[in-house]
Amino acid sequence: MFDATEQINAVQRAVGSRTLEAGEARVTTISQTYQATAEDLWDACTNAERIPRWFLPISGDLRLGGKYELQGNAHGVIESCEPPHRFTATWEYGDEVSWIEVRITGIDDERARLDLDHIAHVDQDRWAQFGPGAVGVGWDLGLLGLAAHLAGDGSGVTPEQSAEWSASAEGRQAMELSSRLWGAASIAAGTDADEANAAAARTTAFYTGAPAV
Repeated sequence: MFDATEQINAVQRAVGSRTLEAGEARVTTISQTYQATAEDLWDACTNAERIPRWFLPISGDLRLGGKYELQGNAHGVIESCEPPHRFTATWEYGDEVSWIEVRITGIDDERARLDLDHIAHVDQDRWAQFGPGAVGVGWDLGLLGLAAHLAGDGSGVTPEQSAEWSASAEGRQAMELSSRLWGAASIAAGTDADEANAAAARTTAFYTGAPAV
């Protein structure tokens, strides 16, 4: 049976920075190794018929230079595409533009690793308030769906069940754990521990509705 806590703990997280033309940007990286070939993992992440099975309904032209839209979420332009190893795209939500870079690396004949960078210009006040968990928890939830999809055993949470699951005790526990682990990644990147933990508590409250303490 799919275990959300086990899945959250299977993910690696890192926080860093990158210099862009517009200035310094923050980089939130989430990574996981799967029991899947690089080609299958690539297909799961780029095939318009498979993406809605674990993430969100998607429309658009999923090729270099094409525009995509995730229902009720982000949209953007695919800026580079090197199958089955790497693609980059803008991630546009509201009036804000950030970027994603997805890298897939085959480890052996049965395993492949996914690394996803979310690159964004974030003002210091917002970063101090929520830290990397603001986007990191959302990506953790996405990888929950991807892991269940690749397992192919019918367990886990489908996109149709995600709202109900997120409101459940199990869902809130998973999001709280994700938030704490993003706080730990922020501390590892040099953030003061008290500040990082306070930001993680506010992120937990945002996602779960629980009061920040």
